[in-house]
Amino acid sequence: MNPDLPKVSWLDAPFRADEELAPMDARVSQHVLHNVPARVAVVARDNTYLFSNREMLDFLGKQADEVVGRHVAEVLGHERFAVYEQLAERVWAGEVLHWEGWVDYAGLGRRYVQETVVPCVTPDRTVNAAAAFSRDLTDLKLREQDLATREAQLAASEALKSAIVDHALAALISTDAAGLIVEFNPAAETMFGHARSAVLGRSVSETIIPQRLRPMHEAGMKRLAEGGQPRILGKRVQMKASRADGSEFPVEMVLWRTDVAGSVFYTASMFDQTERLQAQEQIERQRDALRQSEKLSAMGSLLAGVAHELNNPLSIVIGRATFLEERCSDAGMRLDAKRIREAAQRCGRIVRTFLNMARSRPFERRPVVLNDVVMAAVEMLNYSFSSHGITVDLALDPALQPVLADPDQIAQIVLNLLVNAQQALVQENGLRQVLVATGIDPERDDVEAQAWLRIADSGPGVPAELAGRIFEPFFTTKPEGLGTGIGLAVSRSLARAHGGELVLEPPGTDRGASFRVSLPTGGWSEAAPAPGVLPGTVAAGSLRILVVDDELEVAALARDVLEGAGHEVATAESGEVALAMLAAASFDAVVSDLHMPDMSGMALWRRIEQAHPSLARRFLFITGDTLSPDASRFLKTSGCPGLDKPFANQDLLAAVAALVR
Repeated sequence: MNPDLPKVSWLDAPFRADEELAPMDARVSQHVLHNVPARVAVVARDNTYLFSNREMLDFLGKQADEVVGRHVAEVLGHERFAVYEQLAERVWAGEVLHWEGWVDYAGLGRRYVQETVVPCVTPDRTVNAAAAFSRDLTDLKLREQDLATREAQLAASEALKSAIVDHALAALISTDAAGLIVEFNPAAETMFGHARSAVLGRSVSETIIPQRLRPMHEAGMKRLAEGGQPRILGKRVQMKASRADGSEFPVEMVLWRTDVAGSVFYTASMFDQTERLQAQEQIERQRDALRQSEKLSAMGSLLAGVAHELNNPLSIVIGRATFLEERCSDAGMRLDAKRIREAAQRCGRIVRTFLNMARSRPFERRPVVLNDVVMAAVEMLNYSFSSHGITVDLALDPALQPVLADPDQIAQIVLNLLVNAQQALVQENGLRQVLVATGIDPERDDVEAQAWLRIADSGPGVPAELAGRIFEPFFTTKPEGLGTGIGLAVSRSLARAHGGELVLEPPGTDRGASFRVSLPTGGWSEAAPAPGVLPGTVAAGSLRILVVDDELEVAALARDVLEGAGHEVATAESGEVALAMLAAASFDAVVSDLHMPDMSGMALWRRIEQAHPSLARRFLFITGDTLSPDASRFLKTSGCPGLDKPFANQDLLAAVAALVR
């Protein structure tokens, strides 16, 4: 040590030294400090090094003259010195400081140190230097961290494996080489109905293998134990398993072998296939229903086309029969004309029903007389009923209030129920009878008045065990080819969409099935006209009207009807002829067919809108299918009224009168 330095004692606490160190003692102390396995340095109050042992010099990579006499900031860096400087006042006040942790040394890296700073006290109890003792524990700390990391990773791995097994969706069952269960996860408990604690140590064969299959399983285990070739290891196998209650169910299994410390274990991963197989059966039923639906859709399109073509001749029959009925003086001939007209009108209603079923119409509510819907449906199916020897008894309440509903959807419900009744009676040899009744349940408490419809048949009825399933989609009790299983489901859905309900009534003393539809009667105003209906009576006065229709008989009928009401009428067989006539003469209104060859009624209207804007607002379209997507869109955007074929003479007159009102 430097002989000029003050003689000091290095202690854990400030201390008064009564004796000075002898020179020999100083040499011994210096020798000891140079060789201790720790870094030792002495710093003066001006923060310059007074002493640095070999461990310190080796750590710094410097010679003694590069450290002793130099400032701490110069040796350790300004950042490290800033830390020491914050603690200096406490040391110079005589406090011994201890700390441990990670330290960043400029140019030397990050080290983990355990350090003690001791003030050096002179005999007069002043502190003019401090000794720093530092142990480098970096390697030890890194080893501890590495060990802790490995232990944490091992614990995490075990926890992860346990979590995977415990929370796996698959049932995991492990056995030893003898087939005794050593692991049975929660999914296996749920699937098989056994508690884990109850099956550990039990034979897997007795636990989950159906009794009839156990000999085969045990033979396979024996073959493996004798070194035989495995047949199902690693393969996906479909098999039957047994629950705790003895019931069998299908599973898919993958089996694998694990060798642990010379012991053999087998683990099976199993999935319950019950729902999957049921879903496959459901999909197959839906495919069959879809194929049936496609057939029905094709048939509906065909019927719609046929119905459209029938509307023109039906219009002529109804119109001409009306003329005959009005003009005949003979009562017998007048009655015949009336029968012709009513028969044609009945055909028209049947045609309209076909079109409603074939076209996808938006949901449209209006006041609907349930009795009228029932009568239309019965008329439509009348031939089918009579050809099968089925009688229909009607008990319709004449005072039944209208319901606010989509008439086509209500008609679909009624038709579905009537067709179901017919199909139920086809195989019957005895009485074949359908009762159709309507009525009303009066308002009570907070339930509004409900109109109801009952359709009951004398057929075999619905078995009690199937009564809860008949409204499920694609479920049917009918023989193959007689139903898709969607009629009742759709009908109930439509009834509920209207705020009503469709139920199978409890069986009574009579055989057969009885279905009851209920619909609320409130929520509409009698003063509001139904959409699509042109209200009012024929306006007085004569109009110049242009009738455009490629069907000459329809055009002639319209001319006769309108001329009979005092109007002046001209006819055109095409859109081009109509435009030529409009260029030569003026008209008060135009009555045109919507679908015509060469130039459609829609194209004609657009041409007239450009050339005669005021006349375009007095345009009436007659068509056999206003429900077609093109016609519906056009009538909505143009604002022009439409009149469906076949039409009654009075309907045409009222529609024309509304044009100029």
